[in-house]
Amino acid sequence: MIKLKIKSGDTVKVIAGDHKGSEGTVLKVDREKNKAIVEGVNMVSKHTKPSAQNPQGGIVKKEAPIHISNLSLIDPKSGDATRVGYEERDGKKVRFSKKSNEVI
Repeated sequence: MIKLKIKSGDTVKVIAGDHKGSEGTVLKVDREKNKAIVEGVNMVSKHTKPSAQNPQGGIVKKEAPIHISNLSLIDPKSGDATRVGYEERDGKKVRFSKKSNEVI
């Protein structure tokens, strides 16, 4: 298993694939499959049967997972895509943006 540098709650930009250029917040990360669900990105239509929760049934839009390698963290200072580094600052291990050297 590889070290994932993207976590839930991060703002990311899609850098490859059909949804290239889209931005959103990470809702969930699947460490085993190296995939993440990003809010508003990679929307798919799912056909559902009527149930107690959804008496109408029909077509529901939901986010599908996207591979971590197709995502890049957004730098909080400049708003551009950036790489992530780890280092120890004040006795704590922190993530920082390699573009602006600012703690994420």
